[in-house]
Amino acid sequence: MFVGHYGPSFGLRRASGGVPLWVLFLAVQLVDVLWAILIMAGVEKVRITPGFTASSPLDLYYMPYTHSLAASAAWAVIFGTLAGLVWGRRGGVVVGLCVISHWILDLPVHVADLPLWGDAHKVGLGLWDRPVIAFALEAGVLFLGTAIYAQHARGKLAVWIFAVVMLAIQTTNFVMPPPAEPPQFAMMALSSYVAFAAAAWLVEKRWGQGLEVSATAGVTRR
Repeated sequence: MFVGHYGPSFGLRRASGGVPLWVLFLAVQLVDVLWAILIMAGVEKVRITPGFTASSPLDLYYMPYTHSLAASAAWAVIFGTLAGLVWGRRGGVVVGLCVISHWILDLPVHVADLPLWGDAHKVGLGLWDRPVIAFALEAGVLFLGTAIYAQHARGKLAVWIFAVVMLAIQTTNFVMPPPAEPPQFAMMALSSYVAFAAAAWLVEKRWGQGLEVSATAGVTRR
């Protein structure tokens, strides 16, 4: 799953008490951001095998520090706690939920490569081998979150256009050849996470949800 991960970012934005959308965009992809860094560092491992699944060429055979349930929960607690120092308890909880949502949304689509802890007891329901169903699930999660966010946005149409463009970008995975080497793929993935977060900042600044007053901090935030 890729753009479907952003559904919780949109859907939980208003409940966060003022955490910016771009921060939530990074939160839902945090474990993939860390994964890309660890792939480039040679710590976690992936093989690029065309046809490995109908939707993805990635054989994610070793990623205990980012994509195990235990590690994802730990990252959620760490970054939720750090976010709480900036945006208060409510913001910290929402950031933590966004981080752990990544593992939950990966579970239906991944083959059995998601460890529960360490590199053991791997799970996954394998919908990547059912690309139409996987794509429909991805679109449904993204658009559900978008619908919740757009209810309170200043420019509803612009927000929906943003979501549709995100989904259109996702479809390029079906026609573009995969990178030849894992570090190259990891760099491309990392760049995309930064680009989507930057786009979220711009969309929210111009058309998104308005200013809010944090009950915990007593200050106005966007």
